[in-house]
Amino acid sequence: MGKNILITGGAGFIGSNLASSLIERGHDVTVLDNLSSQVHGEDPDITSPLYISVKDKVRFIKGNITDTEILKEAVAGQDLIIHFAAETGTGQSMYEIHRYTDVNIGGTALLLDILTNNEHSVKKIVVASSRAIYGEGRYRCVDTGRFVYPLTRREKDMSNGDFEVKYDGCRELELVATTEDSAIHPSSVYGITKQVQEQMIMTVCPTIGIAPVALRYQNVYGPGQSLTNPYTGILSIFSTRIRCGRGINIFEDGRESRDFIYIDDVVRATILAIEKNKADGNIFNVGTGIPIDVLTVARTLMDKYDAEVPMKISGNYRVGDIRHNYADITKIQNYLGFRPEIGFDEGISRFAEWVNGQEIIKDEYEKSLEEMEQRGLYK
Repeated sequence: MGKNILITGGAGFIGSNLASSLIERGHDVTVLDNLSSQVHGEDPDITSPLYISVKDKVRFIKGNITDTEILKEAVAGQDLIIHFAAETGTGQSMYEIHRYTDVNIGGTALLLDILTNNEHSVKKIVVASSRAIYGEGRYRCVDTGRFVYPLTRREKDMSNGDFEVKYDGCRELELVATTEDSAIHPSSVYGITKQVQEQMIMTVCPTIGIAPVALRYQNVYGPGQSLTNPYTGILSIFSTRIRCGRGINIFEDGRESRDFIYIDDVVRATILAIEKNKADGNIFNVGTGIPIDVLTVARTLMDKYDAEVPMKISGNYRVGDIRHNYADITKIQNYLGFRPEIGFDEGISRFAEWVNGQEIIKDEYEKSLEEMEQRGLYK
């Protein structure tokens, strides 16, 4: 029997894809989204393929997660909430601090406040957390064999071209996958807000009879992701530069790495968390368990677009960026039976094919870097 499901931020990249899958599975979906122009463009009915793909399939409520009356309307009659509504982007969060905390933390607090102080029918909340809460990833100290969690890299080292992480007492560090019980020490305001979001959901929900689940998504990509947002999404940023024939500025030395997971796999993992009771009360990494460095990303994209553009390894860096992080997915495999099915090469092929069918947009990337440079956050 289908459930009534609310997806906050449900016109976004993950939310819209999830909504379509849930509808196919017989659920009634409500989407609450403010249709931010940064993600959806100035006229979402024309400029947002994400919004266009779901607006006629769901009960759509346009509004902010911080609006009490609108949120009460959205929550009424729901069996389950998928909480995606958030401002995203590590770099931008470092100078739009109030907006990020107001939406990400304040919106989550308001949601929990409404559920705590009013009658409701909600049985489960799945919250979108992030790998950003880990900050720098997990390492093994080669000298001692123990696992360590390096703190934010020193600007003095990075300005001298030394981008690898350091840990006192360890001459050599070996990068390993980050487990759910790894140290949490975010290096950006965005990461802090996602940590607080997750902790509030996991702490409050059990006290009011709601089962919480937190999904720590890695770098999600695929057809439909925003090509207009210059503050987040390296694949979109590089794709726009390549299609415009502009050069790619590779930060640091290009060896920094992330765990890229295809949107279809993310949707499958999220549906497992929704439908399986074994997920209740648990936190899961959602990734592939495979790190991909930025140089590989740039070269793969140029290959898929059959285009060559200048690629400069500049040594530039952004304050708050991490060096490496990739997920240990043992827990979600064991609990929910999840295994990613789309490899990076295939996923990039599908993404590039979709991008080639889209209008080439104005490249706002340099403007975003200028904003950061003016505030001393881009070097």
